[in-house]
Amino acid sequence: MSSVNSIADTSALSDLSITRKTEGDPQSNELGQSAFLQLMITQLENQDPLSPQENTEFIAQLAQFSSVESLDKLNNNFSSFTNNFVANQALQASTLVGRSVTVPAEQTQLGAGDLVTASIEVPHTANDVKVSIYTEAGQLVDQASLGIQPAGELVMRWNGQQLEVNGELLDWASSHQDGVAPGIYRFEVTTNIDGEVSQLDTALSANVNSVTVGANGGLTLNLAGIGAVSLTDVKQFNE
Repeated sequence: MSSVNSIADTSALSDLSITRKTEGDPQSNELGQSAFLQLMITQLENQDPLSPQENTEFIAQLAQFSSVESLDKLNNNFSSFTNNFVANQALQASTLVGRSVTVPAEQTQLGAGDLVTASIEVPHTANDVKVSIYTEAGQLVDQASLGIQPAGELVMRWNGQQLEVNGELLDWASSHQDGVAPGIYRFEVTTNIDGEVSQLDTALSANVNSVTVGANGGLTLNLAGIGAVSLTDVKQFNE
């Protein structure tokens, strides 16, 4: 009886193999869900009636196969979604080229006819706030005292000749009445805290020269006068 069943099993599996080669992709070695079900039916049809296999074994195999197949499809779909997301993000970031953004920095480039916007976060009411502007070589260009400033954001705009603080034009004795030459300038904002001079963090505007997409999908903005900065570090997108 066992010999007869063995011959029948071999014949049935051979027929199934021929069918698979005829109907399927000759270059694919993957076992699809349809082929798995056919194989399971063939096993049921040719099992020893005196010693049948447990149905739960087949059901467990099918459930396991379906779970693996579903996870594989989920991974493929997620990978496709990630690629599309990165592509769309890169396309949107490319529209920033030529525009101005504000990022944490101490120096930036002043272009001809442009202005630099500086954002300073004052942690609490500060006495004797002072702003100093230096050339890339470290030469002092201008310096002004802003007096007492309340806690909050302090916004300055500088075009190389005039300084505007929180929307008000500062009447300061600039040593460059005709404006400074385009170039890279460093901003230093200090205040007196508990009798000690402390430097406040600054965020400066800069033009986006190009956008780079990293191997991990991260986007990097290449800013004039600042260099490479992650898109996630952008504090503000300027008009």
